[in-house]
Amino acid sequence: MHIQTDRLGMIYPSGKTALEDISLDLKSPCLTGLLGPNGAGKTTLMKLLVAGLLPTSGSIFLNGKPLQSREKELKSRLGYLPQDFGLFDELTVWQFLDYMSALKDIRDSKTAIQTVLQEVNLEAQQRTKIRALSGGQRQRVGIAQALLGNPELLIFDEPTVGLDPEERIHFRNLFSRAARNRIVLLSTHIIEDIQSICGQLIVIYQGRILFTGAPLELVRLAQGHVGVFEETALDEGTHVTARVNTARGVFCRMVAETLPDFAEPADPTLEDAYLYLISREVEQ
Repeated sequence: MHIQTDRLGMIYPSGKTALEDISLDLKSPCLTGLLGPNGAGKTTLMKLLVAGLLPTSGSIFLNGKPLQSREKELKSRLGYLPQDFGLFDELTVWQFLDYMSALKDIRDSKTAIQTVLQEVNLEAQQRTKIRALSGGQRQRVGIAQALLGNPELLIFDEPTVGLDPEERIHFRNLFSRAARNRIVLLSTHIIEDIQSICGQLIVIYQGRILFTGAPLELVRLAQGHVGVFEETALDEGTHVTARVNTARGVFCRMVAETLPDFAEPADPTLEDAYLYLISREVEQ
């Protein structure tokens, strides 16, 4: 599968510009992370890619053909978990997935449901009503419905919200395996999820793409712009990104275009690099 966007733009009826000049190239197999602050345009982009919205400018292509002419084909090959995905609380987990299987026109629904229940570790809860599930279990039901039918395109909006650290590791591995022969687009605020599994990273800010490339390339851009210092040396206006308690006292981590004399240069992490990229835009 091959998805391309060419100078994609989206302006809502209120006049708000959600996306501007977005050009992307996603070709299977790939696992792409989508990062950006709240309101950056990530959810709008995903809704456009699944034909949930029509762009106000630009084009989207599926395997070289305009998406509008291939919408039915896209829906038959898509697994999508939106951030505000709703569940039917009075249905059991099995009943809900059976309903979703019918919507997707999956012929052997029993096998498909059993497969995804095993993948998301919900076999023991398959007869439990959704209203009785914990927040993390409900999130796993949402992931399960996206995986139904082995779709070629998987788009997840904040899929690991509400999951404990062990569950997040499990699903990171699941997404990584899924991307061996598919396109997987993962939008998240959890840098660890991106850092652990994504081979490509897209950073969006105020509707524009700031960066596209491998996570390591973004880390390299922040080299020389990350420093550490003792909290006692903190100056007003310093952009502190983390405070760490140690046996020698509290040490702070910062990002800056030019490091002050009191900060010792440090190797950037992906989180440092992302914060540096965003802070540079804010200062402009």
